[in-house]
Amino acid sequence: MIGVIDYGAGNLGSVMNALKRLSVPARFIAEPDELSPASSPYEKIIFPGDGHFATAMVSLNKSGYAQAIREWIKADRPFLGICIGLQLLFETSEEAAPVNGREIKGLSVIPGTVKRFPGRKVPQIGWNQTTARPGSKIFKGLADNSFFYYIHSYYAAPDDDSVCAAETEYYLRYCCAVERGALAAVQFHPEKSGAAGIALLKNWLEI
Repeated sequence: MIGVIDYGAGNLGSVMNALKRLSVPARFIAEPDELSPASSPYEKIIFPGDGHFATAMVSLNKSGYAQAIREWIKADRPFLGICIGLQLLFETSEEAAPVNGREIKGLSVIPGTVKRFPGRKVPQIGWNQTTARPGSKIFKGLADNSFFYYIHSYYAAPDDDSVCAAETEYYLRYCCAVERGALAAVQFHPEKSGAAGIALLKNWLEI
């Protein structure tokens, strides 16, 4: 059973539809306790969605999902972040202005920050070539420089480049996917990326 985290963000239906297309049983996670590594009914977790970094983190902290996600990842259980689900793995974001003088931190499971694109045409919306790095598990068997669908204004900048699983270019070359142990996350939307996206999801499910 695949668990899909629903913290109030949009774009969850398309993820469920993609999993249904792959004939994979999945359901929304009802509460943070279901993410306990010792007793969770789920084999793998997907954290999809779009939205604002600070708003999302406030919601995750308030609901208890933030700590539950950290514990799941710390236990090296299979996890896939999509779009904001990638960005929130980092420590800070230029999108998150301090609230009452306090900086809003991300989940901080990957050292690094999330930065705004330097150009004027922001957000990036549409298809973009994605170059996987050798040895990536989630990109295994996909054509070189496959196209995936992106929509975002900020990009991840990990401190340790070795966690980067793929890169793309929009004003600058940047990391658009990370892998570390059982943790994987992508900036693009595989559930909206046609055959390549379905192939990537299938790879992740089979790891």
